[in-house]
This record gives sequence, structure tokens and C-alpha cells, in this order.
Amino acid sequence: MLNARDILETITMIQEENLDIRTITMGISLLDCCDSDIDVVCRRVYDKITTKAKRLVEVGEQIEKEYGIPIINKRISVTPIAIVLAGCLKKEPLKLAKTLERAALAVGVNFIGGYSALVQKGFAAGDRELIESIPEALATTDHICSSVNIGSTKSGINMDAVAEMGRVVRRSAELTADRDCIGPAKLVVFCNAPEDNPFMAGAFHGVGEPDCVINVGVSGPGVVRAALAKAGDCDLTAVADLIKRTAFKITRMGQLVAKEASRRLGVPFGIVDLSLAPTPAVGDSVAYILEEMGLECCGAHGTTAALALLNDAVKKGGVMASSHVGGLSGAFIPVTEDAGMIHAARTGCLRIEKLEAMTAVCSVGLDMINIPGDTPAEVISAIIADEAAIGMINNKATAVRVIPAIGKQVGEELSFGGLLGSGPVMPVNPASPARLINRGGRIPAPLQALRN
Repeated sequence: MLNARDILETITMIQEENLDIRTITMGISLLDCCDSDIDVVCRRVYDKITTKAKRLVEVGEQIEKEYGIPIINKRISVTPIAIVLAGCLKKEPLKLAKTLERAALAVGVNFIGGYSALVQKGFAAGDRELIESIPEALATTDHICSSVNIGSTKSGINMDAVAEMGRVVRRSAELTADRDCIGPAKLVVFCNAPEDNPFMAGAFHGVGEPDCVINVGVSGPGVVRAALAKAGDCDLTAVADLIKRTAFKITRMGQLVAKEASRRLGVPFGIVDLSLAPTPAVGDSVAYILEEMGLECCGAHGTTAALALLNDAVKKGGVMASSHVGGLSGAFIPVTEDAGMIHAARTGCLRIEKLEAMTAVCSVGLDMINIPGDTPAEVISAIIADEAAIGMINNKATAVRVIPAIGKQVGEELSFGGLLGSGPVMPVNPASPARLINRGGRIPAPLQALRN
């Protein structure tokens, strides 16, 4: 039973510590929209999205007002568009991109994710056409997010896709250079991509998901940091216990919102994603949690150990609060979206090599990192390959979202605004991996894949 202390604590979390529901995401299957005629597909896709999601924003705003819980984003994820495109005689993915954009505008959501392809083991019908269209699709729309899964623990890494994605990321930046290279900020390259992730830019609605479902992503780095600050100089076991208890409270709020949205929309409740998603707002930072544990600055030696403790404790607390946990569920470390990491990157304490080590123990991977505008496509591909290898070997989701800052060099800044934030251009190792990348083929699945 709730008591006055619990209620006041929650109010403080919301008003002073940046606690919010980061997103309510409606997943919509488009498998029944397939047809050999691309125009028929576009009409069916538009009709289904605008029918299923017509009340999504309205319901989110109602819950926000009635419960006093901020709900920052209302989003949609759809079946990977490459799959929908596969049966079309004329594969024109840009028509579908424009259809998704119109649907997003019609229902008023912040983003639609799922302009995606799953090519971890090779290219199927529609995959190459979609991947080649990504730069133009992202440059000519405002609400579309894209992702490509290029590897998994079960299948290994598709290095032909890795090579292609290095070129796609660079081309996306070039086509949006007049807008601070916003294109690749809406593009994620995955290994072991989850089918029920509610967070952008990597959300898509997997083929194993229901026809329509509600997934919720919570957020609360500021709450965790505040709890640690109040706890003082306790040992790390006590720190882990405190984070678990805090994650439990955050997740219970997320499940409440998810179930209420599910009931009002008449759509099944899917999962709560436990991820601590930071923002550029002061105090709402995963980096500041790590510094509250005792680091002088995020990126110092000890950062990976502190992050491992945080990520594990968040998961343990969250799974006690909800029977349906999914998505990515951990701690995000997007550089431009986290005030503490922006500061650490500007001072040089946080570097890409350290971020890569951190991704072995947290959610996702090298996220929202600005790199020099003259970085070759092969280097971008190699960054993707390194991150995918961490995911493949450790049987976890990893991803890369890097932004080549066209016309800018190390130390200069890109600014995207909103939750995407801003940050410095970080240095990359200039030694060429071109010969490795150009070999192509597949990196075989690791021994860990043989678990049947």
C-alpha cells in the first residue's frame, strides 16, 4: 500500500531529479500490408498506422495529466521495411519512407522506427535496395529512424554489410551537412538487435511480435544519482543495493504507465525497457552517477567497473518490478545526449577507446559520437566491426551511432538540439583498416553460438 512518504518521494523524483517516461512506443506489424504493387503497399501501410495509432498521442497526454508523470515521447515502431518491400515487383523504398513520414505527421508522433534491414547472415530480397536508400530517406524526412542488424551471436558478422554501412553512414552525413549532419544521428548499426526495443533510433517491430503492442522505456539517471548523493560514503555493496531499490521504483512507474496505455488503447502490453536514458539536462546523466560513485571524471580508470556495477544493479532491480522486461534494459552512454559525458569528452578524459571498453558491460554501444568529417568510410566500418565483435562474443546487443562531422575537425562541435544534444568532435585512430574491411565475407559465429 502506498503511503505519504512514497508519494512525496515520487513527486520529488519527478520535479527535482528528472524522472520521466522517456517513451511510449506502439509496435505495429506491417506483414499484412505486403503486395507486389508498391503503391498498394504504401496505401495499406498508411491506413494501418493511422488507424492503430490514431489515439496514441492523445492517450499518452491523458495519462501524463492524470498521473502527473512526464511522458517525453510517443513513438511508433514497424516491421523492418526491407521485409515489407521484399514482395514488391518494383522495389522503391523511398516511397515507403515518404509514406511513413506522412503517417507520423498524421498521428503526431515524435518518430517512427523500422526503416530497417536484418542482414546478419546475408542479403535477402529488398535488403540492398533499402540500405542503399537510407541516406536519402533520412535526408528528406524528419520523423524516420533507421537501423540495420549486421551480426549476431548465432550467425557471426556479415562483413559485406559492415563495409556497406560505413559508406551509408558517411553518405548520410554528407547529405545533411547543412543541418549539422543530422542524418546518421537517426541511424543505428546493430549486432544482436532486440525485436522489442522502444528506444530510437534503433526501434523496429520484430516478426515474432504481436500484430500491435505497447512497449515503454523508462528513464531516471538523475534519480539514481540523487539517491547515491544522499547515501554518502557507503561501500560498493551498499551502492549496488541502493541502485537496485531505486531501479525497482522507477520500473514500477513504467509498468503502471504501460498497462494503463495498453488498457486505454485496447492493445497488448509488451515490455518495459529498464534503460537509464540520459539527456543533456544538468543532473540527468549516467556519467554523473559514475562520478558520484567516486570517479573524478567519467572516462578515468575504474569507469568500466563502475558502469558494470550500475548496469547489473539496474537489471536486478528492474526485473523484480516487472515480469515483462525487454528491449535493451541497462544504462545508455550516448555522448551528445549526456551532460556528464559531453563534459568528459570536451576535457579529453573520455575517448572512443574507453567508450568501446565500456560498451562491453552496458546497454547498446558507441552511441551519438561525433567523429572528424574526413574519416574514411573504411574506418567507420571498422568501428562498426569492433563493436559488433563485442556484441557477438558476449551475446549482447551492441550498436554504433557515429556522426561524421562534415567540414569539422577534432575539438569543433555539432549541435542537434532537443534530446539529441550537442558535443565535440572526438579523435579516431587514423591507421587504415581498409584491407581488412575490403576482404568481405563473414566472421564466423563464435563457439558460444553452439548452445542447443
